Amino acid sequence: MSSSTDERATDSAEQATEQTPAAKDRSRRRAVRHAGPPVGETEAPKPVVLAKPADANAAPEAEKVSKTKAASQDAPALAAPKQRRPLKSLLAWGVTAVVIVALVVAAVVLLLDQRSARERDDRRQAFVDTARQTVLNLTTIHPETAKEDVDRIIAGASGQFLQEFEGREDPFVGVVQDANVTTEGEVVEAGVENGSETSISANVLVAARTMVSSKEQPDPSPRDFRMRVTISDVDGKLTASKVEFVP
Repeated sequence: MSSSTDERATDSAEQATEQTPAAKDRSRRRAVRHAGPPVGETEAPKPVVLAKPADANAAPEAEKVSKTKAASQDAPALAAPKQRRPLKSLLAWGVTAVVIVALVVAAVVLLLDQRSARERDDRRQAFVDTARQTVLNLTTIHPETAKEDVDRIIAGASGQFLQEFEGREDPFVGVVQDANVTTEGEVVEAGVENGSETSISANVLVAARTMVSSKEQPDPSPRDFRMRVTISDVDGKLTASKVEFVP
């Protein structure tokens, strides 16, 4: 009985001895808390942690799910325009092609019209130039070159006008030389008569003035003429086929 009591006392003493440092440590911590931080030092602030609401991540997740569902529901509706795009593109290309062809055709037609108009103007001018030269040949005669002057008139004549000179060249030259007739002509105005032009002939009205002198009238005097000259295309050459005086 006494031995067991001694053992318990010994154990209690050992436990008291073992707990003494822990008790001292607790006492020291209590003293520090009551005394506060050391002089000259400040206690570091404790970080503040904001608590996130439990539903902060739930809302984005819910939106993602709703958007995914909406996209899956709208997928058939969005697929339809994609199917119609090739048809629209084909129609657009078709319209563009038609417009391009129309522009090309219009440009070609315009070019042909311009070329035709230019050729028509050139042809008209050729008729006028031939008529002017014919009248100049008729109204410009010199005694010393009478034969050459008549030959020049005949070279540019055809049809009825040529027949009027055939067989009369020598008598005409003789009269000019004997009378010492000199004529100097000039064309005042010339133009194609309205409604008389074709691809192979045209009537040209020519206003001319000539200065005439002779043995009996040495001083030149003016004479005015108006002539209708028919110009014809004979074998690709423009000639005067008819000449008549008009009032």
